[in-house]
Amino acid sequence: MRFLSPAPLRRWAPVLVCLALIALLLILPTGFEDALLYQEAERCTALVLETDDSAILDNGLVRSGEQRCTLELLDGVFAGRTVTGINMLNGSLEQDKLFAPGDKALVVVSHSGGEITNVTMSDHFRLGWELVMALAFAALLIVFAGPGGVRAIASFVLTVLAIWKVLVPLYLRGADPILVGLLLTLGLTVLIIALVYGFDRRCAAAVSGSFLGILVTCVLALVFTGRLQIHGAVMAYSESLLYSGYQHLDLTRIFMASVFLGASGAVMDLSVDIASAVWEVVEKRPDLPWREAVRSGMHVGRAAMGTMTTTLLFAYSGGYIALLMVFMAQGTPVDHILNYKYVAAELLHTILGSFGLVTVAPFTALCSGWLFSRRALPRRRDSV
Repeated sequence: MRFLSPAPLRRWAPVLVCLALIALLLILPTGFEDALLYQEAERCTALVLETDDSAILDNGLVRSGEQRCTLELLDGVFAGRTVTGINMLNGSLEQDKLFAPGDKALVVVSHSGGEITNVTMSDHFRLGWELVMALAFAALLIVFAGPGGVRAIASFVLTVLAIWKVLVPLYLRGADPILVGLLLTLGLTVLIIALVYGFDRRCAAAVSGSFLGILVTCVLALVFTGRLQIHGAVMAYSESLLYSGYQHLDLTRIFMASVFLGASGAVMDLSVDIASAVWEVVEKRPDLPWREAVRSGMHVGRAAMGTMTTTLLFAYSGGYIALLMVFMAQGTPVDHILNYKYVAAELLHTILGSFGLVTVAPFTALCSGWLFSRRALPRRRDSV
């Protein structure tokens, strides 16, 4: 008896479910659409016509004061109007921005009684080039991967929408971050892996292995976050969230959930590699005992784990190169560096994520050997 039949239904059912969920999430309201900071204001785009830098004060690398820009509003109820926008500089290279004639900017237009009272420059308009990058990547993926590339794009879009439309609103409403994170990760894991295999035994094996590995990471995060005395405020912008009226949020549990959420992609990748390898071995040798199938999966897992753990290290540490340079420039001892809270938080992300990768290999190998060898496999290979 097959896992699901007929085979075309197994193949296309995940695609149809994924597309249906994408359509549902696109129209699903988050409940925070009306949570605007400035109700009597309109956000729109504007073209910078002229700039006046005479009010900018330079003090070495620090620039303060304000930049006045002559703007043409490009959309909204005031489209076509020429106004003066204020770009405030706070002496922060990270947050400040400077505009030049010809730039396209995001602005906030404050108004009262149909008249513009103030125009504030928010930032450069980057959506156009971001869209170019996304379309170029999608085109390249489809050219080289074919139908698999389309499935990959669908899983990417579904994941983004699920995080933005489900995970973030539930967190803001005070739902338990660990429970919500685990349920969302499990649901996405099932659909993403099913888009690769369809609903068959390979999908069941890879999903079982990945979720067991994610569960291990979750349990370790619950244990070691407290042992290392890490507060969730170590996450960027988390304190701003508290000061915005969300003091009820448990930032530490949100941080714990971020540990296994961040590792789930690499865990899924490794589980799919192992499940595919065991499937190929058992397909060639249908009489292979399940212990031998498990041993083959373990061999594949050992070969992949070394590079996958390094992948996590690069992924988490890549954004902290400047911080490491500061430590070295100041001559900070390594033992002091490792004791800083934000460094310990990144180490926790990396090491516990690696725990998930190490454990997903035997979990997936065991599940694959048990599921693939318990019954005769179909003579005809399932196409991916």
